[in-house]
Amino acid sequence: MTIHKTVLACALMASVAMPATAETIRWARAGDALTLDPHAQNEGPTSALAHQIMEPLVMRDMTGAMVPALATEWGPSPDNPNVWVFKLREGVSFHDGAEFDSGDVVFSLKRAMTPDSDYKELLASVVDVRATGPATVEIETNGPNPIMPNNLTNLFIMDEGWANANNAVKVQDYEGGEDTFAAKNANGTGPYKLVSREPDVKTVLTINDQYWGTGQFPMEVTEIVYTPIQNAATRVAALLSGEVDFIQDVPVQDLARVASADGLDVRTAPQNRVIFFGMNMGDADLANDNVEGKNPLADVRVRRAMSMAINRDAIKQVVMRGQSQPAGMISPPFVNGWDAEMDASSRTDIAGAKALMEEAGYGDGFSIQLDCPNDRYINDEAICQAAVGMLAQIGVTVNLDAKPKAQHFPLINTLATDFYMLGWGVPTYDSEYIFNFLVHTKGEKYGSWNGTRYSNPELDAKIEALASQTDLEARNASIAEIWAVVQEEQLYIPIHHQVLNWGMKSNIGTVVAPDDAAKFKYFTIN
Repeated sequence: MTIHKTVLACALMASVAMPATAETIRWARAGDALTLDPHAQNEGPTSALAHQIMEPLVMRDMTGAMVPALATEWGPSPDNPNVWVFKLREGVSFHDGAEFDSGDVVFSLKRAMTPDSDYKELLASVVDVRATGPATVEIETNGPNPIMPNNLTNLFIMDEGWANANNAVKVQDYEGGEDTFAAKNANGTGPYKLVSREPDVKTVLTINDQYWGTGQFPMEVTEIVYTPIQNAATRVAALLSGEVDFIQDVPVQDLARVASADGLDVRTAPQNRVIFFGMNMGDADLANDNVEGKNPLADVRVRRAMSMAINRDAIKQVVMRGQSQPAGMISPPFVNGWDAEMDASSRTDIAGAKALMEEAGYGDGFSIQLDCPNDRYINDEAICQAAVGMLAQIGVTVNLDAKPKAQHFPLINTLATDFYMLGWGVPTYDSEYIFNFLVHTKGEKYGSWNGTRYSNPELDAKIEALASQTDLEARNASIAEIWAVVQEEQLYIPIHHQVLNWGMKSNIGTVVAPDDAAKFKYFTIN
């Protein structure tokens, strides 16, 4: 059997010894992780906290490169092109001392395929996961899946015995308001162990002195104190005063202030994330507008007019202080399938937008509610406020309802919003991920974040076929065809690609990860 073997990009760390002194890093960002259940919420800060405690089979390091985690080798089976074989790391234990083996992988991936999982789209092509030995797992897909390992970088492995003992076999129904043992407790194989968890207040982690990666990674951070601080001014003040050491979301208006402070740095990089608005185009009538008996968003001319009313350059300059890149498609430039021409296609044209509104029968406009988070994306509420004024120019009166992400996201998942902000990062670096979650008809295996109610069976079939298309040239052609439909239908209103600004004490050694996930085992303290 031929197995592709990957080596750590940070092999130079292999000789690094455990630090002699304890180093605490006090970490803050605008919002907390939504849950500790590793399969309940596919959301950036939730995954970022999980990465400290739990591990996937393969992961992305701080540069975005795929590296081994709980699997050391992987590749297609020479006997069956529909099967990926993963060789597991041996001698690994969970935080409670239980031994990690193939049974935990089978349990975890099958758990992640269940209806309440927010990761099921990533495993939609999987027909079976099986252990063929204590350290070998096979993932069989419906046809050869060329990017299966890419889909696994945030799929965390749980201890099956722990899950059974603590009634945590079922994934938490987050949207349904369910609270479970796994939502507030965790038993992973990761570099840090959970000490205490107070949601939206403080989470404390301590170093796992039995970690398999000891000696392979710096592991210089020995304790993590994570505090969500929603208010931007308070967050910056905490960094400037030394109350916290590291914040992931320096407000754009405070970048110069933080960068010029003694002993502090601002480190910047493009993020693998795009911000956009979604619209309910599928329902016959909307609950949150003033148009009776019909849905103005069902008309592509209205959707296009609303996009043309958004002045992305003004948002970049005024709201984001230059810290964004205007977008014309809902794919970050990092992603296979991104197209420069499509991404440059957004144009502000108020006169043209008004003409489209008139043509669609809405020359007098209409009113609608915009649902927006206020603690998730950079200047999320301020972007929404700017959009309110811009849309007013074409007669669309927007009532803004901004709330914390914990209340905002379920509105999208449960189809309780007609017009909403969402941001999307792409951990697989491939367009299939975007299509599976945001374009495919919402159903049992796909479309869990598609709040648009858009449904196109022909396009669904094309999306599903991508998972088993091994001719990469033909696959990329299909991706381009799907994007053409997404653009033509104006499924979403792209706003911009985010730029990351991490603020930290100057003695912290790290690069800015494109997925905005700080993985503290890589950090050094000088």
